[in-house]
Formats: sequence, C-alpha cells, structure tokens
Amino acid sequence: MIFREIAAGLLASALLLAEPAWAAQPPRVGDAAPDFQVTLMDRGKVSLADLRGQVVVLNFWATWCGPCRQELPLLDTYYELQKGYGLKVFAVTTEDSLPLYKMRKLFEALHITPARGIKGPYAPLGGVPTNYVIDRAGRVRYARAGAFDLDELNAILVPLLKEPAPAG
Repeated sequence: MIFREIAAGLLASALLLAEPAWAAQPPRVGDAAPDFQVTLMDRGKVSLADLRGQVVVLNFWATWCGPCRQELPLLDTYYELQKGYGLKVFAVTTEDSLPLYKMRKLFEALHITPARGIKGPYAPLGGVPTNYVIDRAGRVRYARAGAFDLDELNAILVPLLKEPAPAG
C-alpha cells in the first residue's frame, strides 16, 4: 500500500516536471500577459519583452479555415494602416496547415509577420482563428476564438493604440 502511494507520488511529480512552464493555463483577459517566444519564418525569435510598449496581436490561423482566409487579408491591411501607431501582428500558422514551403508566396505578400510557431501558453481557444491582444503595458486585453471584422478591430485596437506607452 505504501509502495503504491510513493509510486503514484513519484509519477505525479515526474509528470509535473515534464510539463513545460508554458503548458499552463491559457492567458486570461485582464491578467499580465505570459511571456512567449514566436519563431519567425526565417527561424528568428521574438519574445514579449522585445515588443514592450507595442500593441500585439497573436493570430492563430489555418490554411483550411474559411474564416481565417477572410480574416488574414483584413488583419494584413489593418496592420499596414496602423503599424505606425505601435501595432504588431503575428500570424501563427497551426500545425495542420499546408507545409510552410507551399505558403511562401502568401508570406511574401503579407505585411504582418508570419510565424512558424510559438512557445508559451498561447494556443487556439477551441478553434481557429483565435486572437490574443496584448496592450502596451503587457496586459491581455482580448482572447477569443472567432474572426475579427473591421468594426471589432477598431473597437478593440483603436483605444489601445491611443494609450501612451508605459514609462521606463
């Protein structure tokens, strides 16, 4: 009996240690944004700390997703118009999309930053597209599955882009 309890405790401890820190709860609106590391198409890396003072959108999408195919051009145009105000958008391709080499022409045409992956607790919330918005101060201000439309982008992002960057 004691042996089973010890074995069960050791197994539970091993599973906790094996689970990466970013596999924790998904970010919640209002909380400080957990760190992440986006791997870009050129294998470069960008972390949340690198983006301090900017409004960040993490967009999870898939090539097979109809709403994603409608949302991606809208996000791209929106970013092109708002990037001068401190907006940064990362389009994170899900693993079940087309191989990256087949999307090269699409990525070359985009103004937003396409990403091959992300480390951190950010992932699609029950489906794609999923978007997370992080404000200049590093707080999660939006986290939801579903495609943005222009009115929603304006309602969420314009107030955040008008906020001053934090001092320091």
